[in-house]
Amino acid sequence: MALYYHSPIGIIELCGDEAGLQSCSFLPASSRKASRESEMEARLNEAPAPLIEAWWQLDEYFAGCRKFFSVKLNLQGTPFQKKVWAELQKIPYGQTRSYGEIARACGFPGASRAVGQANHHNPVVIIIPCHRVVGSDGRLVGFGAGLWRKKWLLQHEARHQEF
Repeated sequence: MALYYHSPIGIIELCGDEAGLQSCSFLPASSRKASRESEMEARLNEAPAPLIEAWWQLDEYFAGCRKFFSVKLNLQGTPFQKKVWAELQKIPYGQTRSYGEIARACGFPGASRAVGQANHHNPVVIIIPCHRVVGSDGRLVGFGAGLWRKKWLLQHEARHQEF
């Protein structure tokens, strides 16, 4: 089943079942998959609990109220990808880490490119915050949903970060 969340930076498709959220991804601007709001409300009432929870947690995130996600995940990936994704979840809201820092934290100090590939295959953007990973010089690089979205997400978190 799929639910669609209308975010300030595009429509997000949420897929999964009772076992957990399996994907969270931006739809292309030209996509017609997303339901109208009246249909969305009915779908939200029929969806598996992890999808409903992901929808509400995204709503809180975009409102600036949610700093971390706790939705039940059911991810498919290699052991290395899962290790990288787990490390990404440790990056605090409003902060960034380099690909090299993530590689070192995973125990593979020379695996920056492999970390980049694991980021690229992250099935649940925002919820596993791959947008918080930047180049070694702090530049914004490598975000499949578009660097403009990565920049927006980081600026959003900076605006809502508690000091």
